[in-house]
Amino acid sequence: MGLTDTLAARFDVAGHDSDVRTELVAGLTTFLAMSYIIVVNPAILSAAIDIEGYSQGEVFQMIAIATILSAAIGTAVMALYANRPFGLAPGLGLNAFFAFTVVLGLGIPWETALAAVFVEGVLFMLLTAVGARKYVIQLFPEPVKRSVGAGIGLFLLFIGFQELQIVVPDDATLVTLGGIFGNPWAILGLLGLTFTFGLWARGITGSIVIGILSTAIVGWGLTLAGVFQRGVITPETLPTAQYDITPLAGAFVDGLGGIDPLTFVLVVFTFFFVDFFDTAGTLIGVSQFGDFLDEDGDLPDMDKPLMADAVGTTAGAMLGTSTVTTYIESSTGVEEGGRTGLTALVVALLFLASLVVIPVVAAIPEYASFIALIVVGVMMLQGLVEVDWNNPAWAVSAGLTVTVMPFAYSIADGLAAGIIAYPLIKVAVGEYDDVALGQYVIAALLIIYYVLQTRGVIL
Repeated sequence: MGLTDTLAARFDVAGHDSDVRTELVAGLTTFLAMSYIIVVNPAILSAAIDIEGYSQGEVFQMIAIATILSAAIGTAVMALYANRPFGLAPGLGLNAFFAFTVVLGLGIPWETALAAVFVEGVLFMLLTAVGARKYVIQLFPEPVKRSVGAGIGLFLLFIGFQELQIVVPDDATLVTLGGIFGNPWAILGLLGLTFTFGLWARGITGSIVIGILSTAIVGWGLTLAGVFQRGVITPETLPTAQYDITPLAGAFVDGLGGIDPLTFVLVVFTFFFVDFFDTAGTLIGVSQFGDFLDEDGDLPDMDKPLMADAVGTTAGAMLGTSTVTTYIESSTGVEEGGRTGLTALVVALLFLASLVVIPVVAAIPEYASFIALIVVGVMMLQGLVEVDWNNPAWAVSAGLTVTVMPFAYSIADGLAAGIIAYPLIKVAVGEYDDVALGQYVIAALLIIYYVLQTRGVIL
C-alpha cells in the first residue's frame, strides 16, 4: 500500500466524499489563509511580554516560534484525533485580550497570564473529557451561535483600525478618524489594506499573506531609497536570528508561584470565562461556514475538536503564547473540498516548515501585520446573514452579541450580553417555554457575575 492509499485509509477520505489530492490542496489553502498569525500574534503579544536582556525584536521571534509550534501541535491533534479539516493557532481576539486587557490593563505579569492560560487549558481538557463543555455550548441560544463570528470580526476591525492609526482616541467622542494622509504609517497601512482587499475579492489564495509581505516590501523600499529614515515606517534596528525560546517557554511555571492565590484564581476565572465562550463561538462559526452544523445549529461529535483546542491551548501556554483556537480561515480549505483531518495534517506540517522564515518576521512593520485583522474582521461579518432579524429574541440577542464586543473591548462581554438577552426577550413575548432550564441558569449566573464585576468585587 502506497503513501496515498495509507493516508486515504487513515482519514477515511473516500467515506467523506473527498480524495487525497483535494485534501492536500485544501490544507495548503487553509495554511496560506491563516499563516499571517505567524507575524500578527507576535506583534500583539510583544506589546505585553518583556523579557529582561532581550530586545523587542528577539522577543518577537520567540513568540513567533511559540506561535508556530502551538499551531502545529493543536492542528495535529485536530487531524489525528478529531479527523476534522480545521486549522488551529493562537486566536485573534484572545491574544488581544491577553495583551491589552489582562497584562496591560489589569497589570497582571505576563508570566502569570500564561500560567492562567495553562490552568484553564487543563480544566478544559477535563471538562471536555466528561462532556460538560459540549453540554454548555449546546445551551448557547442559537442567535448567539449564529452571530458570534460577526461580533469577533467587529472586535478585530476596531483593533486593526487603531493599530493602523486610521482611528485614534478623542477626548470628546472617545474615537475619531485620524490624520491619515499626514501620517506615512497610516497611508502605507491603508494602501496595503486596499491591495489586500482587492486580492481577496478576486479570490486569490493567500491574499492576506501576499498583502502583508507586499506592504512590508514597499515600506522597506521607501526606507532604503532614502524617502524615510529608519524607524519611521520600518524598524529602526533588526535583531539577530533568535531560535532559543527557553526564556519564554516554561515561563508559566514562574507565574504559578509567588502570587496571591485569590488574585490568581480570579485571573484564571477571567481567562476561563473568555476562552470558553470565544472558543465555542469560533468553532461554531467555522463549522457554520463549512456546513458541518446539524439542523439544531450544533456540531456533531463536538468533543473531539474541543479536545484538540484544549490540548493546543495547554501546549501553547507552556511554549509561551496565548489561547489556541480553531480558525475561521479553515473555511477556505473546506471550500476547496477539504473534509477530513488530512487537510489539518497538511496545515500542521506547513506550520513546522515555516520555522525557516523566523529571521524575516521581525522585519515586517506592524502596519503591514495588522492589515490581517481588518480583512479577517470583514470576512467574519458574513455570519450575520443567518440571523432572523424579524424575530425579536433573535434580533436583540444577536444584535447585542455583535455590538457589545467592540464597544466593551471584550469578546466575553458581547457573548454574555446575547446569552442574557435571549431568555429575557423570550419571557417578554410569552415564549418562555422555548428556553431551556440550563439557558436560564447560565443567564442568571452571568447576571450575578456582572453585578459583582461592575461593582469592583471581582476582576
